[in-house]
Amino acid sequence: MHIRAILGSLIYYYMTDNPHIVFLDSSTMDAGDVDLSTLNQFGHLSLHPVTSAEQITERIAGAHVAITNKVVLNREILQQSESLELIIVCATGVNNIDLDAAKEQNITVTNVAGYSTASVAQHALSLLLNLSGNAHRYCTEASLWAESPIFTRLAHPMSELSGKTFGLAGAGNIGCLVGQTLETLGMHIQVLARKGSLTDRHPEWPRINREDFFSTSDAISLHCPLTETTHHMVNQATLDLMKKTTFLVNTGRGELIDESALIRALRSRSIAGAALDVISQEPPPAGHPLLADDIPNLIITPHSAWTSVESRTRLLEGISNNLKTFIAGNPANRVV
Repeated sequence: MHIRAILGSLIYYYMTDNPHIVFLDSSTMDAGDVDLSTLNQFGHLSLHPVTSAEQITERIAGAHVAITNKVVLNREILQQSESLELIIVCATGVNNIDLDAAKEQNITVTNVAGYSTASVAQHALSLLLNLSGNAHRYCTEASLWAESPIFTRLAHPMSELSGKTFGLAGAGNIGCLVGQTLETLGMHIQVLARKGSLTDRHPEWPRINREDFFSTSDAISLHCPLTETTHHMVNQATLDLMKKTTFLVNTGRGELIDESALIRALRSRSIAGAALDVISQEPPPAGHPLLADDIPNLIITPHSAWTSVESRTRLLEGISNNLKTFIAGNPANRVV
């Protein structure tokens, strides 16, 4: 038996009594309204609000369980973590974990899915409604309202979504909820046909090839996972296909979009506007071009779509379940 497997077996038996659990970025989940101390029932819990790349190895040294939302656990880190037996990603996407290295090290990796469906769908809808109604721009101009003799202002035009075509890239739980809601507003829904997509939900929504999808959609929302094939799925070529009146929403992953190409499209008004809850580098460095204050047809929120208290409460329940089932020898939501 491989020495790592032997050590893993010994650590497993120890873990059933008192595993050492390290949460590397607990501030991503708790704003004082979620009680993370409930995780103490599973072992000795260490909470770190944030963890820099330089602090990771030291903080997970001797740990049996690492919990992370955004902290990256790469091959080098995992190879140095001899006691680590379980990684719980408190998110659905696991692109911050080197899954191949984890498998080689016999480290179980689990995620939590489905906890944020309602919250993310609601946020995606609010972003699209703001783009089409320009409410966010009017709200920043209260000082000008007294100058308008009729109060009503027409400086930022409003457009109706009813009767227009909504393009859905990713027809999973979140995407389908967004599509269903927009259908009630009178939009026609179509789905980007993607190789490897396993969803067959809402067969009445036509699956459209790439060229037709980007050229005929009046609004597009991205809800697909980040993979080699979806990386920069919105790029100069697909942006050139879009109508000048098209809105783009992304609550998926920042790397789904070529951000340089998007900035050019927004500045040149070759598309009507974009709303992003995610960007490729989080947090962004000072002076990041997407944060420029002279792109009025762009809305950015700080990866907050999933953060309702209800969503974070469900996430905590999912983390607890992953710990409980792993300790019992039958890990739920296993990715590796």
